[in-house]
Amino acid sequence: MPETKQTPGAILWVIAAVQFLTPFMFSAIGVALPTIGREFSAGAVQLGLIEMVYILAVALLLLPIGRFADIHGRRRIFLSGTVLLTLATLALATAPTITLLIVFRFVQGIGAAMITSTSFAILTSVYPPEKRGRAMGMVVGCVYLGISAGPTLAGLMIDYLGWRWIFYSAVPVEILILLFAATRLKGEWADSQGEPFDWTGSLLYVVALAGLIIGVLEMQLLPNACWLAGGGTVMMIVFLLYENSIRFPIFPLKKVLANRVFALSNVATWLNYAASFGIMFFFSIYLQVIKGVSPKFTGFILITQPLLQAFCAPIAGKMADKHDPAPIATLGMAFCTIGLAAAATITAASSFVFIFAVLIVMGIGFGLFSTPNTTAIMASIDRRDYGMAASLIATMRTTGMLTAMTLITLLLSWFLGSEQVTLETGDRFLAAMHTAMVIFSLLGCAGILCSLGRTSKRGIKRQP
Repeated sequence: MPETKQTPGAILWVIAAVQFLTPFMFSAIGVALPTIGREFSAGAVQLGLIEMVYILAVALLLLPIGRFADIHGRRRIFLSGTVLLTLATLALATAPTITLLIVFRFVQGIGAAMITSTSFAILTSVYPPEKRGRAMGMVVGCVYLGISAGPTLAGLMIDYLGWRWIFYSAVPVEILILLFAATRLKGEWADSQGEPFDWTGSLLYVVALAGLIIGVLEMQLLPNACWLAGGGTVMMIVFLLYENSIRFPIFPLKKVLANRVFALSNVATWLNYAASFGIMFFFSIYLQVIKGVSPKFTGFILITQPLLQAFCAPIAGKMADKHDPAPIATLGMAFCTIGLAAAATITAASSFVFIFAVLIVMGIGFGLFSTPNTTAIMASIDRRDYGMAASLIATMRTTGMLTAMTLITLLLSWFLGSEQVTLETGDRFLAAMHTAMVIFSLLGCAGILCSLGRTSKRGIKRQP
């Protein structure tokens, strides 16, 4: 930790604010896609790229940037990422063509990756072990608030101001965050300073993950997407073998495998997001098509889960400061699994009370899992690897969501083929949803086992 005196409260505010904005930008743009398409006469592929390139940029760069920050300074990367995010947001607000909009969206994703890979690492560096859980809980709560507020605020801005105000409104906030961070983040955090950066491993990782993500997301549009995904898988194996053979990798495989708490906690992160991410997708279609609920009221129903997550995350973080975080995270995973199992029983005649009950259980479960799980991961790793650890958490989260999306795509193709979801095809949609929820429940059970596997009688040893 730098010798310069820190103001943890100010740092917490900066990180919480920026962690609200990054998911807000991700969730808000989805509502604006139809309006953007009409303005630019853009096709479905171009609109899909607006979403995909952001995910791609974040996923590809999290791990390399996290390691780079450990070597060259987390504050420097955080500030640079905030500058890039601000410039990209302003460029998006003024983009004259759909092509430039897609390019600026990718740049925005790079800025988000720089911020995400350093935020929790800085927080862990500043806060002592007995206060980290509460601080992380507040930040995680802001993430969920950003996710839930995105569609609602974006809808209002589109109706009254235009879609560009989604970005215009964020620019002053980002400038304020940048000024606050530049003046309040004192000193520097570079616990791996002097070590070489693994450029070869970074290139292998980016190529491998790009092949996997593009191959999976574009499986229905690109004829050779399966080969792209397969090549990405092979390249990922090559990457892991290479990382295992060098002294200073971006992903220390030996160290990860030797650290039971760190390894199982990250696997639990992946399983939790792979199991839980798809429920919002299925419920959105179910409510609008099967139950006949309007898009506006569907949003009000679905917002139940992220709001509860935002409420429960700080509470769970405070609990994790006083008790072993692993059992708390395991309890959260169990709640999620119960919610998914209940969702597998939903029919066309299910009541709205039951739907709300499922969302409430899922919201509580997610809120109880996320913060203690992150606390457990960051407590189990050395200071020099904080950036790598924070990046790996975010990477597991992203690949977990990708896994859920892949499974959903395959199941809908299996049950519905090329047909749309309508009342006439509702039975087959429900069959796909039931099958998915059963699989998600099994993933949840595996997550519970992973979470239990890291728990010991002495609890998790916290690194100073």
